Amino acid sequence: MTQNDRPAIAALSTLILLQGVMLSALYAGVAPHPPVSTPLFGMAPFIAASVSAAFCAIFLGPLSSRAGRILSVVAVFLALVSFGPQKYFDAQFALIWPAVLSGQIAAITVFLGIVSTSKSQQTVRA
Repeated sequence: MTQNDRPAIAALSTLILLQGVMLSALYAGVAPHPPVSTPLFGMAPFIAASVSAAFCAIFLGPLSSRAGRILSVVAVFLALVSFGPQKYFDAQFALIWPAVLSGQIAAITVFLGIVSTSKSQQTVRA
């Protein structure tokens, strides 16, 4: 793990924990929690895919390898389904805002790390 990877690893870990806690709240029936049914996909398989992408990105190095960067972006986009800006219009936003804001800060951290790494790699090539 490089020093540059640390913020992205922390952000991906945040997304993993947020999704795990929200899924646990669903199973425990503790409000607020995600809806029990979702129209287009199953909640648990979707969160499993999102968490798996984040774990794989961490193991590969979220900023230090091409595969790690791709999986980081995939993990962030999947997490933003649960914590993205659309949640500002959710009826339960007053109850879920800490998770939403934490998820968005984590997503921005990963994106900034990827952009920063991409720019520095372009400078090295030139």
